[in-house]
Amino acid sequence: MGIKQNNAANGRMTRSQAKAIPVVLVPGWMDSERTMMSLRNHLRETGIQGFIASPQPSNGSLPIEEMAQMMADLIYAEFGSEAPINLCGFSMGGLIHRYYMQRLGGVARVRRFVTIATPHRGTYAGHAWPKIGAQQMRPGSAFLQDLNSDLAPLEQVEFTSIWSPTDLTIVPTTSSILPVGRAKKVWSPFHAFMPFDSKVQQAVANALS
Repeated sequence: MGIKQNNAANGRMTRSQAKAIPVVLVPGWMDSERTMMSLRNHLRETGIQGFIASPQPSNGSLPIEEMAQMMADLIYAEFGSEAPINLCGFSMGGLIHRYYMQRLGGVARVRRFVTIATPHRGTYAGHAWPKIGAQQMRPGSAFLQDLNSDLAPLEQVEFTSIWSPTDLTIVPTTSSILPVGRAKKVWSPFHAFMPFDSKVQQAVANALS
């Protein structure tokens, strides 16, 4: 009931009220906080405050569950346990956010959730690396099957998945689409460029406000 009430209130918020909620930005595979700095700066120009949480190492040597717990600890240290937040994750960062929301109880405080080129249903590129993090991003992995078996938490927030048909890292590209929320197609030249692409950055800003 509390979650539904929170989201009902969210639906009545003005744009300025929506922009007042900070967004936690999480980068992806082999990335650091530098990957999200350009996006954070763009959001600041539109009046949205971004906080970058970059669990490390991001090379797949840790399971996504552990990275999500690390991120949860960073969120708690920055915002406490109850203040509302928005989430935006790039690639693997979107899965880190999803585990936080779906398995660590984070959905109770999340209002809007945006992913950029996240392999929600897996990517065959995950077969190129033997590390646990890559294995979890393979299509049909136990990790993804668990998350995708219950999408109700994503229905309780305003969820937007941004994807590009020219993304050669997320294979197939439509793996970024789930049967909940809103899928936003943005033509961006390649995977690693997407957080820096002005079209993607504006799509994120629109989704958050």
